[in-house]
Amino acid sequence: MKKLLSISLSLLLLIASLAFATEQADQQAHPSCSYCGMHRVAFAHSRMLIEYSDQSSVGTCSLHCAALEFAHSIDKVPAAIKVGDFNTQELIDAETATWVIGGDKPGVMTSRAKWAFADKAAAEQFVKTHGGTIVDFELAMKAAYEDMYKDTMMIRKKRQMKKMKQQQSSEESGHDMHQHGMGKQ
Repeated sequence: MKKLLSISLSLLLLIASLAFATEQADQQAHPSCSYCGMHRVAFAHSRMLIEYSDQSSVGTCSLHCAALEFAHSIDKVPAAIKVGDFNTQELIDAETATWVIGGDKPGVMTSRAKWAFADKAAAEQFVKTHGGTIVDFELAMKAAYEDMYKDTMMIRKKRQMKKMKQQQSSEESGHDMHQHGMGKQ
């Protein structure tokens, strides 16, 4: 009995590690988003993987950046479109997933969040807790394109503010170094 339990536990650990290794393969192949540079492991719950019929693939951090990819690669035919499940972070089929638009959770690269769920009940629970509307992939994609201009402007403003803060911080540290006799002479 003890041996059977040990074998069962070993098999379970092996299956779990294989699932983890497979799940991480897309993040190893595409560690950062092809469009915005965001780290896809940190955004495993919203990341997307687009596999094309020519055997190429592109990894993005979100539906927003996937929409950019589709617009940019209009002549390429997607063979598979995958998205991270909001809860499990496992890649699932984006076209058959249950999507939630909106709610009180901040979106990734968008002011109107778009999340995917493998299980409709999980999406319904999310809506009960956080709000939002349940839709299919086509409506989620349409929403991504509808939000594109506003989201792009929001991203530009955030990046501009970040750049200004970095410049200000750099200037302040340079000023402090000069005051303490550490500046160029």
